[in-house]
Amino acid sequence: MSWLVTGGAGYIGAHVVRALAEAGLDPVVVDDLSSGREGFVPAGVPFVRGSILDHGLLVETMRAHAVRGVIHVAGFKYAGVSVQRPLHTYEQNVEGTRVVLAAMAEHGASRIVFSSSAAVYGTPDVELVTEDLPKAPASPYGESKLIGEWLLRDQARATADSDAPLRHTSLRYFNVVGSSDPSVYDTSPHNLFPLVFEALIEGRTPKIFGDDYGTPDGTNVRDYVHVGDIAAAHVVAAQRLEAGEPVEPAYNLGSQNGLSVRQIMDAMARVTGIDFTPEVAPRRPGDPDRIVATGELAARDLQWQNRYSVDEMVRSGWDARRAAS
Repeated sequence: MSWLVTGGAGYIGAHVVRALAEAGLDPVVVDDLSSGREGFVPAGVPFVRGSILDHGLLVETMRAHAVRGVIHVAGFKYAGVSVQRPLHTYEQNVEGTRVVLAAMAEHGASRIVFSSSAAVYGTPDVELVTEDLPKAPASPYGESKLIGEWLLRDQARATADSDAPLRHTSLRYFNVVGSSDPSVYDTSPHNLFPLVFEALIEGRTPKIFGDDYGTPDGTNVRDYVHVGDIAAAHVVAAQRLEAGEPVEPAYNLGSQNGLSVRQIMDAMARVTGIDFTPEVAPRRPGDPDRIVATGELAARDLQWQNRYSVDEMVRSGWDARRAAS
């Protein structure tokens, strides 16, 4: 009996796989390696290279490994790029989720943890984002994640009176950083931490996009949460679904205490020992002053907590990136 992790060769997915294995939940990975790396999958974990759009492959994998639940991490996650590639985004994130659910129904797996996103909220003008805040996605990416949540909801309603009713929860990520394993690091060309790391490695000056926001130091304030904490929350969610314990439809995996881009830059200089003054570039369109979420529901149900300081988050990410050089 196994748990299938779609996108399990990616940065976040590979951490989820490790956490599942440590908890004895026997992960199996399906990943097309469009952004993941086979080397991120731990030795001994079954790996199937293929697309979540391949219904037959998913059913075959689920049957071969007696899959009882799915942690659905795979997807196209670049919000900015999704504006230029909406059809690709919807294919991967909406159709992909539909195919995963259809394969689960055919096989008989009835538990799913869905990797959603803070992008479902758009640019809320509130001090702390809570799960019941109105949803107003500002990109096809955010819209696709919200539709994914709807698909889970509707399939659960449709199967409520069946022999295998779908049980589900969605975990809304904010800014996932750091590393819990030196062999796995963030490879995204769009996220702040890898952008700064690559600049420092190449001898370039990192950039801050705008320093005139309505925040204490003028730079954007965001939630930064460690990938190890994110992975641990997935394990508890899977365990609760498996045990038949109640879960909310969605949880924010937020810090409740945001960090500004300037604070991140200061931590980067402290931890790396590379003294630099970031270059200030113009604002990027649509960037809100602040997005910070409460994680109270996740703390109550998923043992969610932020175990890492900003310096520890930077150190773990920097060490993993340098180990790959």
